[in-house]
Amino acid sequence: MADVRLFLFPYAGGTPAAFNNWPIEFPDSIETNIVYYPGRGSRFNEPPIRNFSVLVDEIHRAILPIVDKPFIFFGHSMGGTIAFELARQLKQRNLLQPQILFVSAQAAPQLPNPNPSIHTLPDSEFVNFLRGLNGIPADVINHSELMELLLPTLRADFETIENYEYVADKNQLTCPIIAFGGTDDPRVKPDHLEGWSIHTKASFKSYYFSGDHFFINTARRSVIASMVTEIKSLNATR
Repeated sequence: MADVRLFLFPYAGGTPAAFNNWPIEFPDSIETNIVYYPGRGSRFNEPPIRNFSVLVDEIHRAILPIVDKPFIFFGHSMGGTIAFELARQLKQRNLLQPQILFVSAQAAPQLPNPNPSIHTLPDSEFVNFLRGLNGIPADVINHSELMELLLPTLRADFETIENYEYVADKNQLTCPIIAFGGTDDPRVKPDHLEGWSIHTKASFKSYYFSGDHFFINTARRSVIASMVTEIKSLNATR
């Protein structure tokens, strides 16, 4: 039986399939749970949520029954901010926090977003932007009919994160925060990533992997190996 539950939060526009290859690479002691946002995967027929707080509240209600053992959050890009705000909500309600909060390819929330808003761009420009991020498989993004189906959900995700507003809270998290970044990520620079350090009373650490904004695909095994090392190290000290 697993000792800890790991919750994986996808990026904007990401489906649960983004983490399909992850579970088999973790040891049996770590149980993986992929978070499904509305509008994708088995929830494809549900309308996507465009309000960040509403989305976090829904996830909070969904995971409460299964945080009955030690758990960990990992979020990539938008998923990192979702995981962070969910951890804050748990703390505000005096509930258990994750043992570790992993934030990946996402700038610290208190920093101004240096990237332009894209959710209102015309379809062709929006799709070209997504193509440049390298996060959507070529066989999907080059399939015009499939992309037509996916565009409302993709736009909703970017609207959600681009309209997110950080509200300062003097009560820092008490779990360690570990930030992952790509050495060639054009959207998240090292100083944006290091800014996460102010959000915890516990330890902060950062790792950098070869790759762009989606280094979790090209450097997946290195990312997972680093996560496993950190999880085992934490549990060994308890």
